[in-house]
Amino acid sequence: MTLLDPKPGMLRPHTTQGPSVDRVADSRAPGTPDVLRDALVARLGEHKVLHKISDLVRYASDASPYRMVPRVVVVAETVDDVATVLQFARENRRHVVFRAAGTSLNGQAQGDDILVDVRRDWTGVEVLEGGKKARIQPGTTVGRTNITLSRHGRLMGPDPASSSACTVGGVVANNASGMTAGTTRNSYRLLSSLTVVLPSGTVVNTAAPDAEARFRAAEPELCATLLALKGEIERDSALVARIRAKYELKNTSGYRLDAFLDGSDAVGILRGLMVGSQGTLGFIAETVFHTVPLDEKPYTALLFFPDLPSAAAAVPLFNHAGARAVELMDGNTLRACAEVQGVPDDWRNLPLDTAALLVEFRAASEDDHLANQRAAASVVTGMELVAPVPSVTNSFVTDPRLVHTYWHAREAFMTAVGKARPTGTTLITEDFAVPPSRLAEACEALSQMQQRYGYAAAVAGHAAHGNLHFLLAFDAARPDDVERYAAFMDEFCAMVIDRFDGSLKAEHATGRNMTPFLEAEWGARATEIMWRVKQAFDSHGVLAPGVVLNRDPGAHLQHLKTIPTIEAIADPCIECGFCEPVCPSRDLTTTPRQRIVLRREMMRQPAESPVTDKLLESYGYDAVDTCAGDSTCKIACPVGIDTGAMMKQFRHQRHGGLAERNAERVAEHFGAVESSVRVALGVAEHVGDRLLRGATSLARKAVTSDLVPEWINAIPGPAPAHLPQTQREGAAAVYFVACVNRIFAGPEDGEDLPLPEAVVRLSERAGHPLWVPPDLVGSCCATIWHSKGYDDGNAFMANQTVEQAWEWTDGGRLPLVVDASSCTLGIGHEIAPYLTAENKRKHERLDVVDSLVWAAGELLPHLTASQKVDSAVIHPTCSMRHLGDVEQLDELARFVAHEVSVPVYAECCGFAGDRGMLHKELTESATAHEAEEVLAGSYDAYLSANRTCEIGMEHVTGRPYQSVLLLLERVTRPL
Repeated sequence: MTLLDPKPGMLRPHTTQGPSVDRVADSRAPGTPDVLRDALVARLGEHKVLHKISDLVRYASDASPYRMVPRVVVVAETVDDVATVLQFARENRRHVVFRAAGTSLNGQAQGDDILVDVRRDWTGVEVLEGGKKARIQPGTTVGRTNITLSRHGRLMGPDPASSSACTVGGVVANNASGMTAGTTRNSYRLLSSLTVVLPSGTVVNTAAPDAEARFRAAEPELCATLLALKGEIERDSALVARIRAKYELKNTSGYRLDAFLDGSDAVGILRGLMVGSQGTLGFIAETVFHTVPLDEKPYTALLFFPDLPSAAAAVPLFNHAGARAVELMDGNTLRACAEVQGVPDDWRNLPLDTAALLVEFRAASEDDHLANQRAAASVVTGMELVAPVPSVTNSFVTDPRLVHTYWHAREAFMTAVGKARPTGTTLITEDFAVPPSRLAEACEALSQMQQRYGYAAAVAGHAAHGNLHFLLAFDAARPDDVERYAAFMDEFCAMVIDRFDGSLKAEHATGRNMTPFLEAEWGARATEIMWRVKQAFDSHGVLAPGVVLNRDPGAHLQHLKTIPTIEAIADPCIECGFCEPVCPSRDLTTTPRQRIVLRREMMRQPAESPVTDKLLESYGYDAVDTCAGDSTCKIACPVGIDTGAMMKQFRHQRHGGLAERNAERVAEHFGAVESSVRVALGVAEHVGDRLLRGATSLARKAVTSDLVPEWINAIPGPAPAHLPQTQREGAAAVYFVACVNRIFAGPEDGEDLPLPEAVVRLSERAGHPLWVPPDLVGSCCATIWHSKGYDDGNAFMANQTVEQAWEWTDGGRLPLVVDASSCTLGIGHEIAPYLTAENKRKHERLDVVDSLVWAAGELLPHLTASQKVDSAVIHPTCSMRHLGDVEQLDELARFVAHEVSVPVYAECCGFAGDRGMLHKELTESATAHEAEEVLAGSYDAYLSANRTCEIGMEHVTGRPYQSVLLLLERVTRPL
C-alpha cells in the first residue's frame, strides 16, 4: 500500500436508495464466472476480455429505458475475433449482443450474456471516387465521417440527431435516418455494399465480383431459403402490395421485407435484410455508402405558431416548396430547450400551446439559393405566426451561428426534456410515423392520450415525413407506474395501427419495447416470414434474442431500469452517450456516461453491499483518477452535464485535512515551487531519461501514482528564470505569463524566442505593447489545485490572483492577456465559485483575454507574414473549445502557413495540466487516432497554444508542437 493512496471507501455513498428492484445481485460481485472468463481468454487473449463487475455494470445501460447486465464483455478487434465469439456461443449455447456507441433508444445494445464491444477498434473512412462513395468502418461516428466527407463537398445521407455520437454500423443496423433522410436518403437506399459476419462465422463481402457464388458455396441452405422466400412473397400479390405500402412511410419495424422484392439474388437480399436487422442476423464489419452533396448554402427559419395543429398544417406547404427539412417542436419541447447552451432563456416563458417549425432549404449554387428564398417567402406570406417572446424573429436566416443554435436546440430535444423530468424517473423515447397529410390529426390524438394518462406532452419530430417523437417519464420501481405505462402503450399502438395504419417504429428500430406489437402492425403472414428469416440466419438463436422478434406479450415491461438520484451535477443524465466520443479516457477506462452508470448502481445497492465494495475498488482509478477533468463532456452534452466537475468533487472527498492544508501551503509558497521545478528541470537536462523514469517510478510506488508524476521523454528543459522587461506606461494590456510558460521552455529550435519574449515582441511590432508585472512569479490560474480537488489551495490562489490582477489592470481598465488557453479558462471562468464576495465583484470587471483572441483580433491587422511555412497541423485544445477560440487558432495558423490541417480526431489530449504525467496512458489512449493522422502526414509546423498540451502531443507523436504565437513571431519578423 502506498503512503498517500486514498481509500476506496471514501467514495462510498453516505445514503443509498437501495435495495432497488433492478440492483445487481450480491452473487454477481466477483464478476464474470471463472469458467466463462478463462474459456474466452484462452481463445481471444486476456486484454480483450473484460470481466470485473465494474466492467459489466458500465456496459449494462444504453440510451434506452432498459438495463441488462452482461456476463462478460469482449472487446473485439478483428473480424476473426467476432467469428471466434460466435463460434464459442454456438458451441456453448450462449447469446451474443453487439454494442457500438450505445445510443440506441430501445435496448438493442444490451444483453445478459456475451456483449461484444465493436466501437473501439473499428474506425476509419476511405474516400472513394472523389467523395461520391466512402468505405466506412462500423465504429466510426456519423459526425467524424461527415467531417471527412465535407472536405470533398459530400455527406452521408442519414443524419440522426445523435450523429456526433452514433456509429455508422449502428445507423445501418437500425436504419436510422434523421432530419432529412426520409425514405430516400437512408441506409437502405444509399448502402452500396457491406461486409457481414454471419452467425455461422461466414464472412460475406457483397461487393466482391464473385460474391453470389461464394455465398452459395459457404451457405447453401441460407441462400436457398432466401431465394425460396423471395419466390413465395412475389407470388402473393396482396403481401407484395402490403410490403410496398408499408415502406412508403418511414418504417423500421421488423425485418426489411422489401429486400426480397428489391434484391435480384441471394447477396442482394442479404444486403437489404442486414439494414435494420439490429444485430440479430449478423455483424456488419464494413460498409460502402453512396454519399450526397453537401449543399453549402442553407436558408433556415424557426417559425412559431399559436398551436400544434396550425404548425402541422403548414408542413405540406413547405414540403411542396422544396424544403430539405421541416422539424416540429411543441411548447413543452421548446420550453425545455431553454436549458440548451445558446438557446434564448426567454423560451422558458413560451405559452404551452405554442409550437414551432424548424424549416431549412439547402442549395449548392447561388441561383438555387435565390430560388429557395423566393419559395420560402411565398409560403410564409399570409401565414399565421406568433412572436410570444422577444427572441422570436420568425424569419429565414443564413447566419451560421444562428442556424447552428436552431439545429442544436432541435437535436437536444431528448436530453432537454430528459433534464426536466422528475428526479428518479426513467425516460422512454418513442417514435412513429403516419401519412404526412394526417400529421395534425396524429399530434392532436397523441396529445390527448398523453394528458389522459397523466404524462406531460412533449412532441417533436421530422414533420416532413410524418415522423413524430414523444417522451414519457415514469418510475420503473413503482408497479403502478409500470402498469400505467403498459396501458398507455397498448392504446398508443392500437391508435397508430388501427386509426392511421402507421409505423410503430419510424427510425429507432423495433428494439425491445415494440416486439410485442410487431404482429399487430404487420399481420400474421408477414411476421411469420420474419421468424423464418431469423431461423434461416441464426438457427441456434445466438444473436440478440428478443430484440426484433419476441413471443412474450410483456417483453417490453421486462428489464426496465430505475434511475436512482445521484449527485445533483449529474442527476439529469439520461445516459444518452453523446458525451462519449470526446472523452479522453473512452478507450482506456470509463466514459462520462459510464461514470454515472456506475454511481447509480452504488445507489441501487443496500448499505452493506459486496457489489458496492467491488465497484469502489475499481472506481478510484477507472473513473476518478483517469478522468482528465477537461469537461469537454459538458460541451458535448446538450444540457451541459459536467461529469469532470463531479470527478473533481470526488477527488476532494478523498483528501484528508492534512492533504488540504499541505496543498494550501504549496499555493502560499508557489513562487518557491516554481523556482524549484525549474532547477529540477535544469538538472534533468544532464541526466538520462532512463534514470529519471526509474526514479519517478519508485516514488510513484512509494507515495501514490496520482500525485507523483512519471517522467516522459517529451518533458522540456526549464524556461528562462527572468521574464521580459517591459514598461507599464503606454501598455495596451497586461500580459499574464502562465506558470507553465514560466516553468517549461518551448521546443528546441534555434530560430524561436522564449514564448513570453515572442509575445512581447509581437505586440510591440503590431503597435499594442504589453506590460509584464514584475511580481508575476508565484501567481497562478489555480487549475493545479482545482483539477485535483484541493479546494483550500484553489480558493487561496484564486483570490490572490484576482487581487493581483485587479491591481495590475488598474481596476479592470486594461485587458489581462493570458498565454495558455487552459489558464485563460481558469482565470476567466473556473475560479469564480471560489472567490470572496468582494473579489467576485472585481473579477466581473476584469477583461480576461486569451492570447489567441488577442493576436487574431488586435495584432494580425498590423502584421505581415513575410516568410510563411508551407504546411502546418493544429491541435485545438479542450480549453479552446470551452472558450470558443478554436476559430482564432485556425485563423492564426492560416496566417503563418499556406496549408493547414485539422485532424478529424482532434480532441482533448488528456494531458490536463499534469495528469498526462501522472497517467501517461491517458494521453496515449486519448490521442491514439489523432496521432495516427498526424504521423500519416508531413508538416513544417505543429501548432497549438497550451504548453502542457504541446508536451502531451510531442510525447505521442515525437513531433515538436509549439505555440502558434512562436511561429507568428518568426514569420512576421522584418526581413
